[in-house]
Amino acid sequence: MDPVISIRPLLAVAVPGLTAVAVLLLNNREKIRDLVSPLAAIALFAIVASMAPTVLAGGTVDLRLFEILPGADFAFRADALGMVFATVSSLLWIVAAVYSVGYMRHLNEHAQTRFFACFATSLAAAVGGAFAANLFTLVIFYEVLSLVTYPLVYHHEDEEGWAGSRKYLVYLMGASKSVLLAALALTYSIAGSLDFVAGGLLAGVNASAPLLTVVYFCYLFGFAKAAVMPMHAWLPAAMVAPTPVSALLHAVAVVKMGVFCVLRVVFHVFGVGLVGELGLGIATAYLVSFTILMASVYALTRDDLKARLAYSTVSQLSYIVLGAVLLSPVAMVGGIIHIAAHAFSKITLFFCAGSIYCASGKRNISDMAGIGRRLPWTMGAFFVASLSMIGVPPTAGFVSKWYLTLGSVEAGQIAFLVVLLVSSILNAAYFLPVSYVAFFGTEPQESRTTVREIPMITIPLVATAILSVLMGIFPDYFLTLADGVVR
Repeated sequence: MDPVISIRPLLAVAVPGLTAVAVLLLNNREKIRDLVSPLAAIALFAIVASMAPTVLAGGTVDLRLFEILPGADFAFRADALGMVFATVSSLLWIVAAVYSVGYMRHLNEHAQTRFFACFATSLAAAVGGAFAANLFTLVIFYEVLSLVTYPLVYHHEDEEGWAGSRKYLVYLMGASKSVLLAALALTYSIAGSLDFVAGGLLAGVNASAPLLTVVYFCYLFGFAKAAVMPMHAWLPAAMVAPTPVSALLHAVAVVKMGVFCVLRVVFHVFGVGLVGELGLGIATAYLVSFTILMASVYALTRDDLKARLAYSTVSQLSYIVLGAVLLSPVAMVGGIIHIAAHAFSKITLFFCAGSIYCASGKRNISDMAGIGRRLPWTMGAFFVASLSMIGVPPTAGFVSKWYLTLGSVEAGQIAFLVVLLVSSILNAAYFLPVSYVAFFGTEPQESRTTVREIPMITIPLVATAILSVLMGIFPDYFLTLADGVVR
């Protein structure tokens, strides 16, 4: 199918970008300002959805703006892999926008205009990365996302916030300014282009195996948002940010941009054939398996709920990379759809953590005994999302983990099947006690009349919990997109 030339990928970036400008201009009109983001989110999702029929049919929606260097254009292309990321980001922005208004209003947070402007700009960068047609465009939006989320991380402007935001920026910008830049330069030197190519830009190039291996690992660690150990420490440190930011970091934009970039490198820069030929798939699989298990062990030791969720994210992101590098078609499908499965579940969990904090001021799991009886919708949603993270049917997490486990068998890599099973047991070990304590623990006397649900916060988290179940029951959209990537 010939590419469809359309301005819609640019419009998808422009809508949240212009939303940020509108938010700044409406600084003194709070009620109108707070309406802008939810309305813009709906418009963005409609634009993304309008491209879905073309992409599901095997086509692409292209737009070339201008040339930087021969073989390095600033250009957009909506393809199957990009649509997975863009669909998730645009859909979840709708609920995140509503949730953020409720959260920020309830806590009477300062600098709300800055917060909403940076939040919208983050979505512009995420969608721009999703629809990037080449490495040059992708890295531009990757860097914009790092910079614009920095004010969100230091939002509270206290000592803890500044320390966490410094680590956030040092890891992300340090990696991109060193190894990622080197990878880009070497790729351009070897291939004379930075375009994404079906089967791999570097497939068949005249370059030595050691050089290609160096380039590969420069990408893997340069895209530090993927949080592959040891490039993970920024992620727990960023938990000093408000909960809506944590949800943005862990589910909607930032970490998903990281693993999305790694998938682009595996599928469209190196190609499955070259990754297998160089033995990079199995090497990466062992590396990310270590991340999956160790991050789960770290999560078990954390009493702070957001910290536990942060280490869970480090672990779950490596599921996505593992699926890609197993190089089995079924495993690759599992890795791709885990982008959506993890997003729907993890944003629910962070929303619940924020709801608990807004209602009770509690952060530590050990302080949440009996809170489920006061916040039944919040903790019910938390339980559902936990089941998805563990991989219990009929949730989204079951579908992606099912494909990953089948893919491990298909690839003949039983060791990684064991990793997935052990990881799911660890998931249950650090998620289920939270729900047990909340529903069956003895409630402190002083909290029995003060804790209640906050509708503007509770409704979005219930909606995302429902999404995590609906994807498990009706996964066809994401499966079709994933098949389009693997074919």
